[in-house]
Amino acid sequence: MRVLLVDDESDLASALAERLDMRGIEADWVDSGQEALERAATVHYDLAVLDLKMPKIGGLELKARMQARYPHMKFIFLTGYGSEKDFETVANDSGEQCYLVKPVEIEDLIRLMNILTQDAGGRP
Repeated sequence: MRVLLVDDESDLASALAERLDMRGIEADWVDSGQEALERAATVHYDLAVLDLKMPKIGGLELKARMQARYPHMKFIFLTGYGSEKDFETVANDSGEQCYLVKPVEIEDLIRLMNILTQDAGGRP
């Protein structure tokens, strides 16, 4: 499984990528939506983990753009703003169901990644 982490908190993204790599999951990270679009144009990713709130291109907009270009890609959202209930409202309104609240437990992230990629016929 190859994963792209997108979060404007560079320390968080790089730490998550390192922890995923240590567990045998190929993970790259970028700190903006624009960088994510550029990276996804050159590398095949099975899944993207997107921060909901980022400058310029937020997670929901980025997901829409990436999904239009890469329909096979699965998505997980991270949110650190507001309560989980606030994000549930946004998620339900937009049809998004796969999200985790920061700080992220790495095992929860991996479990959700495996569920999404198994459903798509990918390798866990």
